[in-house]
Amino acid sequence: MSMEDDDRLPPSPLSGDLGNQLRAAREAAGHSLATMAALTHFSKPYLGHVETGHRHPTPDIIDRYEQVLGVPIGIPHDPVRTAHEWLCGNQPPAGRPPKTGRRLGATQLRRLEARVIELRHRDDVVGSRELLPVVRAELDAVCRLAAEAVYTDRLGIRLHVVIAELAQLVGWIASDAGHYRHAEQVYLTGAAAADTAGDRVLGGQLLSSLAYQITNIGIREDGLLIAKTAVAGAAGATPIVRALLLERLAWAAARCHDPDTCRRALEAVDDAYDQRSPGISEPEWVYWLNRAEIDVMTARCHIQLGQPAVAEPLLTRALAGYNPDHVREVGLYQTWLAEGYVRTGNHDAARQVLDHIDTSAVDAGSVRLQRRIDAVTRLTTTGNH
Repeated sequence: MSMEDDDRLPPSPLSGDLGNQLRAAREAAGHSLATMAALTHFSKPYLGHVETGHRHPTPDIIDRYEQVLGVPIGIPHDPVRTAHEWLCGNQPPAGRPPKTGRRLGATQLRRLEARVIELRHRDDVVGSRELLPVVRAELDAVCRLAAEAVYTDRLGIRLHVVIAELAQLVGWIASDAGHYRHAEQVYLTGAAAADTAGDRVLGGQLLSSLAYQITNIGIREDGLLIAKTAVAGAAGATPIVRALLLERLAWAAARCHDPDTCRRALEAVDDAYDQRSPGISEPEWVYWLNRAEIDVMTARCHIQLGQPAVAEPLLTRALAGYNPDHVREVGLYQTWLAEGYVRTGNHDAARQVLDHIDTSAVDAGSVRLQRRIDAVTRLTTTGNH
């Protein structure tokens, strides 16, 4: 697949604005479209479509413009504002213009839905370097189908749910690989697709995932606000979904050193999770959330809030029963156990845990795990508590 094929994301309301920003930055630098095509190695017609809003500006396009022109293009867009507009919007699914492409049938759509589940579970055991281009290609293909195919309104809703779920997966993997700008744009595009499908809960999942990234590598207060927005806007969330959204809210609060909000969120996580029932159908994308995962997040929050002694038994118990094939998650949770030891002054135990981390996930592209290992290793050498 060529670079120019990599923009099948459904256009968001800001697509035209982004194209205008790209064109304005190019013209301010005194470059013609032909010159920009030569400098960026994209074709002139393709860039023309992007600048006029007929094609969606991908992270690759934006990065290339910024590199060539030496100026920020205004991306990523303001995620806090976007989340607030999502919270206040609650619009019904939009109508579609008539199309003349091939017809999408229920059987094909079921295959697409099954493929999303397959790829989601593959993320448990396949590294981000290998999986990201595969999942991105799937997202591109489904977005192209949504733009060109003929389908009923009911199938259209399901198709946009597929787009949103794939976007969440692409964003999650891209974030693991350190492609934060890419992840943010895809998360926001996925939230727009969920909104098109009228699925507020899935939209909350997309924004909550974005909040988690921003909490970890961006402006923490923005992450906290978006996490709150996701919880407030996901009306009708099932118990496990609500627990997931509240987990991320608790973590954002801990990162902002807000113990009261964190404590209330963690209590709400327990309450929500206890309400789960075989009679309540949960979306497949929360298959992984269980009591052990909740204990891990609780432990992380306690470490972040300066209460590391509480964390050690929670992490030890969770790791004892964790699937060893999930190398990345095991490694990440071991870094938290090691940090807990450092924070209680047991540096020898921390180094022992770090020495036993399987770094094959790092070799497979997990920047997230490498960052955690580096951060905790620094703690063991500097003696910071």
